[in-house]
Amino acid sequence: MIRLSPGFAINPRFKFNPFVNSEKPAFLPAQIVPRRRNFSRIGSASGDGAAFDAVAYESERLSLDAAAMENMAETARNELESDPDSDPKAWKWVIRKKMWDLMEARNYSMNPRPVHHRIPNFVGASAAAAKLADLDAFRMAEVVKVNPDSPQKQIRFLTLSGEKKLLTPQPRLRTGFFSVVESGLLKPERIIEACTSVGVAKYGRAIGLDEKIKVDLIVLGSVAVNPQTGARLGKGEGFAELEYGMLRYMGAIDDSTPVVTTVHECQLVDDIPLEKLAVHDVPVDIICTPTRVIFTNTPIPKPQGIYWDKLSPEKLQQIRIVRELKKRLEKKTGRKLPTGPSEKLPPTAERKRR
Repeated sequence: MIRLSPGFAINPRFKFNPFVNSEKPAFLPAQIVPRRRNFSRIGSASGDGAAFDAVAYESERLSLDAAAMENMAETARNELESDPDSDPKAWKWVIRKKMWDLMEARNYSMNPRPVHHRIPNFVGASAAAAKLADLDAFRMAEVVKVNPDSPQKQIRFLTLSGEKKLLTPQPRLRTGFFSVVESGLLKPERIIEACTSVGVAKYGRAIGLDEKIKVDLIVLGSVAVNPQTGARLGKGEGFAELEYGMLRYMGAIDDSTPVVTTVHECQLVDDIPLEKLAVHDVPVDIICTPTRVIFTNTPIPKPQGIYWDKLSPEKLQQIRIVRELKKRLEKKTGRKLPTGPSEKLPPTAERKRR
């Protein structure tokens, strides 16, 4: 893994920020477990948070997170032991492992740890969030889609405290799609909680594929990203790509919708080969680190939707909202859509049978 040196297109508008040398978010606690699960049987997630069992929700979420981590570790081992010539995804896992190992060894990540199989909650995440908040694309945005991982928690806070709508995916898309949290419907003292997994479940409004919404900015977490090309690697589950594809179907985004990621400087790499990227891989337009902003001018085309011939039947079976979309499209077109080859899935928490 090669760490790139400074020198990419830095926005000259950015000046010294007191958050830059802070290892903890200025407004929020540093620790939050990434990805969350939304179970209708735990309580109703009404806008005012009424009738919601937060303790039961958090307990079940943590249990499922632990199961997902075990599955992810097994998948990573299998991928790393596979033949790179016959496995088109093996090279991605090599880069992920090197990055996770590096961040653990050098203590570049905060809790939750170990950092392996996560979007790293990197030191300086709040400083990177402050850089993002100063972007024109963020200041002008009314609706911001933000991933639910730890290092982007401060961005969720800045979105809500900035009187914007926060759009965030329900965990692993297992029981739903997205939730919208509107700052105008929250009491000020509830904004910090609304940035967490429990808070989104309590105060968010679940939406479906028929929602009429325009997303002005997309924020993604990353394990590694190339500042010269905008090529990005997540933690290997593929949900960012599915979420992007469904938003394209809804007409909520298009090629002009900016995609931003926040990362530690060490997560900037130059060994993501463009020729090996999949058609559904989402590139980033802007990278915010704790100390600078990089405009990638990415040459990588953005996905135009979901590429059904790349989506395995196992993954399709696990995600209800994707099955619903496929059924709609098949009914509308009068033809059966293709399905990708069967594969060993990246790890996800299995939905409990009730």
